Amino acid sequence: MTPLKFPVSDIRALFPALSQIDNGQLRTYLDNPAGTQVPASVAQAVANYMLTDASNMGGHFKTSLNTDAAVLKAHKDAALFLGAKSEREVIIAQSMTTLTFHMSRSICRDFQPGDEIIISRVEHEGNVGPWLEIAKDKGLEIRWVEFNTDSWLVEPEALAAQLTDKTKLVCLNFASNMTGSINDISALSKIAKDAGALVFVDAVQLAPHHLVDVQTLGCDFLVCSSYKFFGPHLGIMWGREEILAELHPYKGRCTSNELPDRFELGTPQFELLAGLSATVEYFEKLGTRTSDSDDRRACIAAAYQSSRDYEEPLTNLLIDGLSTVKGIKIFGITNPNRIHERVPTISIRHDSVKPDAIAQTLADSGIYVWHGHNYAYEPTRFLGIPEEEGVVRIGLAHYNTADEVNRVVSAIDAIQLGEKK
Repeated sequence: MTPLKFPVSDIRALFPALSQIDNGQLRTYLDNPAGTQVPASVAQAVANYMLTDASNMGGHFKTSLNTDAAVLKAHKDAALFLGAKSEREVIIAQSMTTLTFHMSRSICRDFQPGDEIIISRVEHEGNVGPWLEIAKDKGLEIRWVEFNTDSWLVEPEALAAQLTDKTKLVCLNFASNMTGSINDISALSKIAKDAGALVFVDAVQLAPHHLVDVQTLGCDFLVCSSYKFFGPHLGIMWGREEILAELHPYKGRCTSNELPDRFELGTPQFELLAGLSATVEYFEKLGTRTSDSDDRRACIAAAYQSSRDYEEPLTNLLIDGLSTVKGIKIFGITNPNRIHERVPTISIRHDSVKPDAIAQTLADSGIYVWHGHNYAYEPTRFLGIPEEEGVVRIGLAHYNTADEVNRVVSAIDAIQLGEKK
């Protein structure tokens, strides 16, 4: 499928932000790895809850009962979205990083001094910092598995070489927020599980672009963030029920000991949970364009497939365009035949123009990108990129267009090198 066959105009019409004007031009949102825009239906679901059903849980009156239903529905919808067995396996909180810090205490509670946690060098800080801190608290050892700068992947043999009989946990990145590369989580999980370790996967950057099916991955925990896939700002964690049921919950005395309540601290963000359900519904409706099935999960899968069929040629167009700009280096897979092994997140550096200068010039033209290390602190250091400078990161979503890709490439090519040192 080529970009022209995807109903991108119809999709864009669902996102009010995409019609906004900046410096006399339509805004070009290429900052999607940091957070996507939301369809009107998601914003309306948040507003509707706040305007008509705002209440706390557990009451006998209508709005409280509606709130109870909204919370349950959000967990059921998130379970459907991730392929979980039930809503009991889904924990929802403020953010992926918050969840990981919180759950690290429970996951590592029975680890002993000298036990090991393996972390890949391609991780976002949200899947590094929590484990470094708990390791300091409990006297655990951190071992690193490097990614291959030819394949841009964490290779199975590299992980196998780091495993020992003291390895208790392996932390893996599904798709990098710097290189865009997609690791083979099923293969890596099997190696780790065969060695007796738990597996914790960061799928934040994968979930906007590829269907997540936790039943096929072999991992024990998986986290993602709904604001990265066209929803409200929430972190979502899936965990195997039999494992979650055995973990010690750090909670208040009044909190239920049931799953997932025992791991969800305080009063939930009810309005955002309503928005999360609307986000899952957005994927379902998108999927009905190419699927005749009345199965909700099948429609979600169809939505991802049609989006990938659109995004992957667009990603190749962006890579091809950037490759023609003198002085540009791309960090990540550039082979068009391997486009299925990456998400449309492209990080670049120029040999004489600093990333912040490029980002500022693009912003002045209404083109939104990020620069810096983008919390990909370990890959930045591993690749020898100055931490204080980082990269320019351009990230596509299924509502971006070929015109926008051509626009950003032309804008980067046109930067006056002598003026932006």
